[in-house]
Amino acid sequence: MPQTIEEIRAAPKVLLHDHLDGGLRPSTVVELAHEIGYDQLPSDDPDEVARWLTRGARRGHLKYYLDAFQHTVAVMQTREALIRVAAECAEDLADDGVVYAEVRFAPELHVAGGLSLDEVVEAVLEGFRRGSAGRRITVYALLTAMRTAARSLEIAELAVRHRDEGVVGFDIAGAEAGSPPSRHLDAFQYVARENFHITIHAGEGFGLPSIWEALQWCGAERLGHGVRIVDDIHVSSDGTVSLGRLASYVRDQRIPLELCPTSNVQTGAAPSIAEHPIGLLRQLSFRVTVNTDNRLMSAVTLSSEFHTLAQTFGYGWSDFEWLTINAMKSAFAPFDHRLHIINTVIKPGFAIARAASDAVVRRSAGAGVLGQWTVADGPGG
Repeated sequence: MPQTIEEIRAAPKVLLHDHLDGGLRPSTVVELAHEIGYDQLPSDDPDEVARWLTRGARRGHLKYYLDAFQHTVAVMQTREALIRVAAECAEDLADDGVVYAEVRFAPELHVAGGLSLDEVVEAVLEGFRRGSAGRRITVYALLTAMRTAARSLEIAELAVRHRDEGVVGFDIAGAEAGSPPSRHLDAFQYVARENFHITIHAGEGFGLPSIWEALQWCGAERLGHGVRIVDDIHVSSDGTVSLGRLASYVRDQRIPLELCPTSNVQTGAAPSIAEHPIGLLRQLSFRVTVNTDNRLMSAVTLSSEFHTLAQTFGYGWSDFEWLTINAMKSAFAPFDHRLHIINTVIKPGFAIARAASDAVVRRSAGAGVLGQWTVADGPGG
């Protein structure tokens, strides 16, 4: 039987690609704007603000999608605001059944109010600690440098400086076309020398050259989005699939793809959910993960993304568990931490979810309704 969004929400989930400034509560945007006198919002009604930001993100191009962030970033310029936003982020993810999350943000965008880069990071980490306290969730930070700016080495050093306090990796983001990752090679080389972790936004707003540079020049361990790897996969009219050298490398090396289905459609990286490459990539056993990107702008949760995939591709519990274990295997947390969550949280959680669905099916069958369910086909790949 198809899983309801409530059932999916109850299952343990892992999130690797979520932007702090893209996931604020609409009411928080309004309240923080009021506190600082920010007058660029269209309304004091949180629902209207949410609709406005979402409409702005649905214009079919990454550049336009990013325009909405000027408003959320504007209200995230004080220590108190950053702590509040980060704490609410952890709370909201926990309420959605996320048990492990890596949330990224760009410290250089939050210094307009006089905070130093270190103070920005310290405030966000404090918020994550407060929001996750007493909840079944672990939240780490990824520090992002803007690829169109020239502070990437500084941000890389900042990330390494806070690695023992809750930062687990380094990223670059922003308009991809015209700003190849190799422009920030010194930052990536520094991170690699420090034995630290790298994920790079690549293969979203630009194609295969961006992915190739991210991997072969810059040492990316994961691809932020990476959806355009499908450009190196050919499906013939008879259904035969052939992989180019880059796609083969990505699959052979088990390089995780941080796919964000709804966002990928909104930015024009995929034509629709039904035509999203995740279906093909899942069938070909790429290391696929499912993510939210920006929960506010895209009006999604991780549970809603899974539910959408279930409705579109017929995914069930075995698919959800496979995707979730993929994500946990690909996390930047220490190996023993990852293994502990897989064995003590994810696998038991999905066993409970399947048992509950099984019971519903049996009750339905007893009432004369034919039901069916799927059985897990093993761990993620």
